[in-house]
Amino acid sequence: MNTDFYALTSELLIGFIALLVLTKLLGKTQITQLTPFDFISGLVLGELVGNAIYDKEIGLNYVLYAVFVWGTLIMIIEVITQKFKKSRGILEGTPSIVIRGGIIDRNQLKKTKLDLDQLQHLLRDKNVFSMQEVEYAILEANGTVNVLKKSIYQSVNKRDLNKLPTDVTLPMTIITDGEWVEENIQQTPVSKEKLQTFLNDQGLDVTHLLFAEWTSGAPLYVHLYHHPFVKHFDVSAL
Repeated sequence: MNTDFYALTSELLIGFIALLVLTKLLGKTQITQLTPFDFISGLVLGELVGNAIYDKEIGLNYVLYAVFVWGTLIMIIEVITQKFKKSRGILEGTPSIVIRGGIIDRNQLKKTKLDLDQLQHLLRDKNVFSMQEVEYAILEANGTVNVLKKSIYQSVNKRDLNKLPTDVTLPMTIITDGEWVEENIQQTPVSKEKLQTFLNDQGLDVTHLLFAEWTSGAPLYVHLYHHPFVKHFDVSAL
């Protein structure tokens, strides 16, 4: 019995590492731009590893080989689509304009096998609850819909109000769960030592903080452990 558990544990570990390595090699687009082909590929890879774990007649070495070959084929497809633009439409699919100029294109709905109920569901995912708001709707290859609203339904921006644009800064999480986030601190204009000294002056230590966020030109946003409120500290002098 113990031997079976050891064997199962080793197979799970090897299968986990193999899928992890393959996912890293394939890149983030496998998740962020999941196409139907990518979805099927994921199912196949999971099934291959599952067979190695639960079917004793199939050796793990054969399954790892199958995972390697399947991953290689996927990577070849990725290289082809990057090198040859004409292949992208065939291998990855093309976007379809399902609403054009405020008019629903029934032919495109038929081609993409999308009915009106599904279209309304996809629009609601984009916080669009009325067809009247849509000027253009594009069905992407991964099945999502991107919407360009009619001008009267679009959000007002500073250009519309004739206001000058301001610099946009990316907030940096510098502390999570009582620990420094070193790579983010390096992207701020202050050092960890200065921040540590500042916190000490406030009677705090990094271990007291659940979360801290640095934004250039704004107070330091801090959330303490075991504290019902957040705090904002002026760090302009640092």
